[in-house]
Amino acid sequence: MQHPVSAALIDWYHRNGRNLPWRNTRNPYHIWLSEIILQQTRVEQGRPYYEKFISTFPDIVALANSKEEKVLKLWQGLGYYSRARNLHKAAKLVASLHKGVFPSDYESIRALPGVGDYTAAAIASFAYNLSYPVVDGNVYRFLSRLFGIQTPIDSTAGKKEFLAVAQELIHDAPPHDFNQALMEFGALVCTPKNPECEPCIFRSSCVARKKKLTEQLPVKRKKQQVRDRYFHYIVLRDGNNIYLRQRTEKDIWQQLWEFPMVETKKRLTPESLLKEAGHYFRTNAAVMSGNIQTARHQLSHQTLHAAFYEFTLQKKTSVPSDWKKVSRTILRNYAVPRLIDRYLSRELES
Repeated sequence: MQHPVSAALIDWYHRNGRNLPWRNTRNPYHIWLSEIILQQTRVEQGRPYYEKFISTFPDIVALANSKEEKVLKLWQGLGYYSRARNLHKAAKLVASLHKGVFPSDYESIRALPGVGDYTAAAIASFAYNLSYPVVDGNVYRFLSRLFGIQTPIDSTAGKKEFLAVAQELIHDAPPHDFNQALMEFGALVCTPKNPECEPCIFRSSCVARKKKLTEQLPVKRKKQQVRDRYFHYIVLRDGNNIYLRQRTEKDIWQQLWEFPMVETKKRLTPESLLKEAGHYFRTNAAVMSGNIQTARHQLSHQTLHAAFYEFTLQKKTSVPSDWKKVSRTILRNYAVPRLIDRYLSRELES
C-alpha cells in the first residue's frame, strides 16, 4: 500500500508541477543532460543551456563526436566546468561501450563519469521508472523538516538515514511521479528561506513547524571556509590581437582560456605587477595603457579578486610559448570563464 505522504505528494505534483521540457520525455539522453546541467544550476538558468545542447547535439553520439572545446564553449557561463568535461567523457563511453545506446540499469548509469547516486537514481526513475529514490538538497530539506530529522545531512549516518526514509516512501509508489514530486515540493514549497508553510499540505503533521525548527533544519555539520584569491590579468594587445593562455593546471576552469595571469596572496600595485610580470616580456617592449579594471567573482568556496592591467606591445618581443595570439574578431570562439567573458563584453566589444 502506498505511503500517505507519497500519495499526497504525487497528488500535489499533478496539480502544481511545472511544465519543463525534460519532464515531457522518457529519452534517457535528454534526462541525463538535464540532470547534469541542473546539478548546481537553477532551472531558470539551466533551461536555455539544455535547449542549446539538444539543438547542437541531437543525440549522444553527436555529443561524443564533438570536440571538448566546443562542449566547453557551449557550457560557458554555467560554471563547475568539470560537469561539462565529464559529460563529454560519458558520451564517449556510451558511444564506445554501449554502441551509442544509453544504459538502462542503475549500475551502468552510476558508472558513467560525473554521475553520482542522486543523478543515477533520477535517470533510472525518470527514463526507466526504476524504483530508486532521489535524495538531493531539496529532498534533505523537506524530509528533515517533515519528520524532524536532526542528523547532519553531510554525515555518513545522515545520508543513510535520509536514504532509508526516501526508500520507505517510494515503496509501492510510481517511481517517476514520486521522485518528481519529492524534488518539486522542496523546490517550490519547502524552500530554504521563507517556505510556504501556511498553504503547505503537510502543515498539520510537519515536526519542524510544530517545534519551530524550520529555520534550523536541515542540520549541516561542516562549513567550508571561503578563501580569497588575487588574480592579476595581463591584457596584452598587439595591434588587433590579444594574447590568451589556456588553463591546464588542476584548478578551477581547467582547459578554459583566459588572459595571462599572475596570482598573489594580496592585491598588487601597478608598479609591483610590472616587477612580477617583467620577466614575461623584454623591458620597454610593452607599456601599460588604459585604466586598471577590477572585478569580484564569487565561486562556491572561493572569492576571486581580479584586476585587469592593459598593456600595448610597442615592439617585437618574445612571450611564453603557452601564450596564444588571437585576433579580436575570433575571441568569441574561445571558451572562457564567466569572469573573462564579462570583461570581454565590457571592454573589448564596446
